[in-house]
Amino acid sequence: MSAVAAPADRRFRRAHVKPSRRKRTWRAMAWPAIRYGAVAAVVGLAIYRGAQVSANAHLLEVNRIVVHGNERLSKGEVLAVLGGLRGESLLWTDLDAWRRRLLASPWVHDAALRRSLPATVEVVISERQPIGIGRINDGDMYLVDERGVIIDQYGPQYADLDLPIIDGLSAINHDGSLTDERRAELAARVMTALRAKPQVARRVSQIDVADLHNASVILSGDAAVIQLGEDQFLPRLQGYIELAPALHERVAEIDSVDLRFDDRIYVRPASAPSALRRGKPDGGSSALGRGGPAGTPSALRRGKPGSTSSRAAAGRTSERSKRK
Repeated sequence: MSAVAAPADRRFRRAHVKPSRRKRTWRAMAWPAIRYGAVAAVVGLAIYRGAQVSANAHLLEVNRIVVHGNERLSKGEVLAVLGGLRGESLLWTDLDAWRRRLLASPWVHDAALRRSLPATVEVVISERQPIGIGRINDGDMYLVDERGVIIDQYGPQYADLDLPIIDGLSAINHDGSLTDERRAELAARVMTALRAKPQVARRVSQIDVADLHNASVILSGDAAVIQLGEDQFLPRLQGYIELAPALHERVAEIDSVDLRFDDRIYVRPASAPSALRRGKPDGGSSALGRGGPAGTPSALRRGKPGSTSSRAAAGRTSERSKRK
């Protein structure tokens, strides 16, 4: 069969027709412009704020230091230690380094520094609390805390402090400190116990902690060395105060009283021999009511009976040395 030619229908000829392009909407055209505009605005704002901060950089410099918590340490002394802090950046200054400088002061037990806008550093001081006037080495007098840390040399500026003299603290340590921490803690325990009765604590003129197991005290207006042991400080001292009038009626002048035993009090008259045998009452000791050895004589240096507190008479010659 031969092929028959048929005329082509132009309605079906689509090979030459090209697809038309989609027209872009206004939203598609506007979105890139909005995005780039927003980025440009943020960059411009950052540049503006940076220029403003640079122009006002002095507002971020420390120009005010506020001190809290200081009592004995004057504000001027604190500011002298922190003198280089003014003018430093409030944001970038190393407050820990400044705190370490403050802790180097003997009066400062702890310190805290914090930033406060505008341009202010607040300083909170926690001072050491002296428990007594330590008589160290050749009789030099120093304020000491409960750990035996020397705070300052005692002088007229501390005359308002009503503190006892503490003997027996002297020591030579490997770190160069001049006091024995254990003996200082014993003195602190004595004072802490006695503070429960302020009227008793105020009467304590001197404390001797040379013997770690036997704290001795002297009361204002009483020349007797009172041995309290290493515990029950308040009840023992209160017992002595109550019995003191009766004791002085029986013994005119008392050198020492041993209260370390529950059933007896041993009283050593001032005329008794100076050398006592530890663990046994000597011939010059009298047992009154409770018992135990009189012990080794205390090394406390006393003021005169009936005089003002021996704290104020720290430099006087001891009554005991006069008798010798």
